[in-house]
Amino acid sequence: MSEQERRPETDGRDFADAMWSVPSYLLAGMAVYGGIGWLLDRWLDWSAFFPIGIVLGLVLAGYAVYRRHGR
Repeated sequence: MSEQERRPETDGRDFADAMWSVPSYLLAGMAVYGGIGWLLDRWLDWSAFFPIGIVLGLVLAGYAVYRRHGR
């Protein structure tokens, strides 16, 4: 079975989906983990968790994007 027979035609919808989902994943990851970091900052009275949460969220969201759209 050839590659063309296995893949149905999508009329460019895959690109449009990726165009919206990649920034959404990245922003959501930063917001969620940054929010968790902010809460930990407030609870523990230490100001390092917020930036760590933002960076960790960005890295994990980048990995999720790679798993979904990469390869």
